[in-house]
Amino acid sequence: MRKIMIIGSGGSGKSTLAKTLGEILDIPVYHLDAYFWKPGWNPIERSELARLQEGFITQDRWIIDGNYSATMDIRLQACDTVIFLNYSTLRCLYGITKRRIQYQGKTRPDMGKDCPEKIDLEFFLWVARFKKDKLPSIRERLNTAQHAQLLEFTSPKQTKTFLTKISK
Repeated sequence: MRKIMIIGSGGSGKSTLAKTLGEILDIPVYHLDAYFWKPGWNPIERSELARLQEGFITQDRWIIDGNYSATMDIRLQACDTVIFLNYSTLRCLYGITKRRIQYQGKTRPDMGKDCPEKIDLEFFLWVARFKKDKLPSIRERLNTAQHAQLLEFTSPKQTKTFLTKISK
């Protein structure tokens, strides 16, 4: 595990896992949200996000968290490990609600500067519909990545067990 891609619904804990894994394995972590969102929740161009990722993946070791389906293939072709947090929809909705309360009026450390935490209807529905709208495409893409180890966790308990094992 030297080049790790972490994906999953919003609220699943991708960024938290990336940070923890980065500390355990001493691997640089790149939170795609921190690069994609500029102050005031202004997105960069997808081509710029792709260019940034092309730079990240040239390194010997990395952890990149985030979905961004338009640029997912860049990471998927370069990684040796995919960690897919495939938690229940209810768990992910809880995650975004908890995060909103925890960071009310503040910007998360894994987010772009001056992007205070929020939940709008569009994001709520994106999380609520993730399994229906995004999961089939993710499965298709993962099936093409035979070179990479797939670690799929369906509960935070499984993820915690994995972290405990690799910590030793």
